[in-house]
Amino acid sequence: MNSENRPVINMIPERESLGFLLADTTRLIRRVYARHLDEHKMTVAQMRALVYLARNQGLRQIDLADILEVQPITLARLIDQLAEAGWVERRADPSDRRAFQLYLTAAAAPLIEEISQRSASFQKQVLEGLTAVQVESLFAGLNRVRDNLVTLLR
Repeated sequence: MNSENRPVINMIPERESLGFLLADTTRLIRRVYARHLDEHKMTVAQMRALVYLARNQGLRQIDLADILEVQPITLARLIDQLAEAGWVERRADPSDRRAFQLYLTAAAAPLIEEISQRSASFQKQVLEGLTAVQVESLFAGLNRVRDNLVTLLR
């Protein structure tokens, strides 16, 4: 409080704000990944969908839209493109006849392997200059932040 009993606004420089730092980092990661994906004629959104499906085979289409933070119609078009490329297939959800579950096809396996290898290489590059302890701390801290955010959404 200042001498007039008014709160003093704590101005945090943009570079020191967690939200701005994470947003900038995410934006830059997507731009770098987009360059790598050009040779596959694939977008970052398509790559993200494939990676989430690789981790969660049978995920319902509506749930993937939620994870990717896109409208269901947007995801439907994206899945259409991935299905046309032969990487994804829709199967009727046995518990809900209106819903589809999504699965990777065998043709997607080499692409997922390449994405995984490039991700490991990319991660090594962006973490260059950090010690093993710093990397461990970074991941532990970001996991804690994510868990806290999930709790706030409940």
